[in-house]
Amino acid sequence: MIDLITDFLKNVNSLEVNMTNSMFRLILSMVLGMAVGAERKRKGQIAGIRTFTLIAMGSCLAMLLSIYVPQVYLGLKNGDPGRIAAQVITGIGFIGGGAMIHMKGAVRGLTTAAGIWMTAIIGMAVGIGMYFISIGATILILLTLVAFEHYEKKRGVGQVSKVISLTAGGILHDIGDYRKVFADNGIHLSTYYVEYNYEKNLTELNFVVLAHAYSNLLPVLEAIGKVNPTLKLTLSSQLDI
Repeated sequence: MIDLITDFLKNVNSLEVNMTNSMFRLILSMVLGMAVGAERKRKGQIAGIRTFTLIAMGSCLAMLLSIYVPQVYLGLKNGDPGRIAAQVITGIGFIGGGAMIHMKGAVRGLTTAAGIWMTAIIGMAVGIGMYFISIGATILILLTLVAFEHYEKKRGVGQVSKVISLTAGGILHDIGDYRKVFADNGIHLSTYYVEYNYEKNLTELNFVVLAHAYSNLLPVLEAIGKVNPTLKLTLSSQLDI
């Protein structure tokens, strides 16, 4: 039994590519890719467990090929064993670009794209036999994604300004009810602008609020519209004054 374990560890840590270390590295890259993919799937990202797993395994296999080719074809003295691995870094950019979405002036998916790139690097590190570094890097990625998310929410990092503009009937001198709506929905009111139209008996309000770029503000708009008789209600990313 001890001899089997010794032989297994010897094959796994061998610098040459063999069946044992190849399968071990592919399985390890699969597990590490699944770990990162599970976190992204938890956040509702399109690129989830399967995508990250395939990226990690594919990068690992590419690294194995980079080692195996010069190992078998010893006559290729001018060959570059790192060429295949280098192309992985270039090619993974296309997948990362596909994970990003540009919508209404905001770019979504940057973290997922960075995670895809990092997962490819981890797969390559596993493929070359850097097991502990690969596992440590995966743990650091998960800590970054989870811990920093709570920090950003707590400190308000990652929030953007949104402008809620409305035209209400009557001359409004108190916006306390609007403040309450924002407070009840966890929205920070940064500042506001008021313009009165005494001729038409209307009040125009522009609320500048801080919210996460992809927060659903529709319930907030609905609640605001019920505070006073509202003739017009709009949401935009910038104030036009």
